[in-house]
Amino acid sequence: MKIKLKKPIVFFDLETTGINPGSDRIVEISLLKIFTNGKEEQKTYRVNPKMDIPESASDIHGIINEDIKDAPEFKMIANDLKAFIEDADLAGFNSNKFDIPLLAEEFLRAETEIDLKKRNFVDVQVLFMKKEPRTLTAAYKFYCNKEIQEAHTAEADTKTTFEIFKAQLERYDDLGETIEEISEFSSHNKNADFAGRLIYDDNNNICINFGKYKGKKLEDILKNDPGYYGWIQKGDFPLYTKKIFTEVLLKSKMK
Repeated sequence: MKIKLKKPIVFFDLETTGINPGSDRIVEISLLKIFTNGKEEQKTYRVNPKMDIPESASDIHGIINEDIKDAPEFKMIANDLKAFIEDADLAGFNSNKFDIPLLAEEFLRAETEIDLKKRNFVDVQVLFMKKEPRTLTAAYKFYCNKEIQEAHTAEADTKTTFEIFKAQLERYDDLGETIEEISEFSSHNKNADFAGRLIYDDNNNICINFGKYKGKKLEDILKNDPGYYGWIQKGDFPLYTKKIFTEVLLKSKMK
């Protein structure tokens, strides 16, 4: 690659039961780890989501209930995944908005402690959309002049994303020379949670990024509208987002 890695980076892709990070589950995860010396290591897991895979989802990734009936649940592979990504930054295609939030939810449900925030995130889709707004298939054709042979399998999409990333580094000199710089460029906002429901403002205050309180400091809203916290906790919000609400609430009460 054109940049020198300070630590490994893991490109990963999920195939899931749907598109809601708060309620859907992983059925396949593939990870491609790039070490600082250029060595590559790939792992792919099929996962039993303990729920039916909707036909609409199977139509996209080709995985049906029969395929994963004997696969391990996420909690059975959670520690292996944690060990594989523990020392690494993370990258993917649309990963900041979908894959990372859903992965964080699965770790929480598996009661596996891992701080995903302590790393850089590179979203190759954001890089692409900022430079050449198109789809993954078009990105592969545009940057690599290749056609995806096995689109919508996690392993193929992971390798494709890595190839696109390397081509982007060659094409754009202004992306930066470190993962930290590229992570900053590939982020739309400085998220406080993974789903983008909460963001940091210029003064590093956590602010709400949706609904009637959008743009308002979370601490102020919890103080002025106590019922809002209960509404969030009962609502269909990601577990990690609810966790941040609780942390801010407890911190404000200690002041």
